[in-house]
Amino acid sequence: MPKTTVIIVTYNAMKWAERCFNSLRESSVPLDCIVIDNGSTDGSQEFIKNKFPEVDFIQSPENLGFGKANNIGIEKAYKNGADFFYLMNQDAWLYEDSIEKLLAVFESHAKKDEMGILSPMHIDGSEKLLDIFLDKYIATNFEKTRLISDLYFQNLKPYYELSFINAAHWLLPRNTIETIGGFNPYFFHYGEDVEYVNRVQFHQKKVVLVPSSKVVHDGKQILGKVDYTKYADLGIETKIMNPNLPNALLLEKKSLRQSMVKNMFTGNRSRYKTLQEKYRKIVKEEKTLTELRNQVKEVGLTFLNV
Repeated sequence: MPKTTVIIVTYNAMKWAERCFNSLRESSVPLDCIVIDNGSTDGSQEFIKNKFPEVDFIQSPENLGFGKANNIGIEKAYKNGADFFYLMNQDAWLYEDSIEKLLAVFESHAKKDEMGILSPMHIDGSEKLLDIFLDKYIATNFEKTRLISDLYFQNLKPYYELSFINAAHWLLPRNTIETIGGFNPYFFHYGEDVEYVNRVQFHQKKVVLVPSSKVVHDGKQILGKVDYTKYADLGIETKIMNPNLPNALLLEKKSLRQSMVKNMFTGNRSRYKTLQEKYRKIVKEEKTLTELRNQVKEVGLTFLNV
């Protein structure tokens, strides 16, 4: 039996803690669990440690955000010899056979090193609908996968390759960690999974959805849920660091300049100022973004201290 370690980053997780961690206990395959807490204030730290003593609980002295905290868990699981790393949100839980079915698809695949990320079907907190984001990812890939047609005609394949699935439920084989590494520390919260998937694809690995496996993600069912007054929109920076896009830095700077000119002549001064601030930020961080872009092209345990 392969060793599978579940890694969960928590921040005020009390609402979901009991259901989340009970689901790990009830899994049909044995699971280790590492929790990295980002400074909760709702009592969930003591609750998890007392009620679920089997959890390897790590208290971060500060809020590291999603990616950096996950990297701590990945590093420890890797050193402990994990074969699979299951990244799971705190507002989520498994069914008994969720992991078992993911592992079965992996084991039956002839070219295992192609499998970069395996994801189950995400359903929402009502457990009666698909998570709205999964609906979006499937629809975006309709030409390539025809998953919607296969669902209708009840002719589902073992897995479907998608361009992206968010990191609420990711199964990463050890080879993925050894090839791609961990999350990019440039990101605090939101966008780190997009950047990671870009790297997975650059290194010729697949992101796959496994219809036979289902899980719950009790997140907000609103596509525009990211509050950019709290979290920076790093879409342009993500493109610049994307190793799949040639000349990305030059092209993004050119595009920003063109948009600035357009908004200046149309009198949209608010938008012009926003673009100008972004352009200045990109110029200031040009060296850092270029170094990170070069770093993620390398095969290895990138961004991990192991």
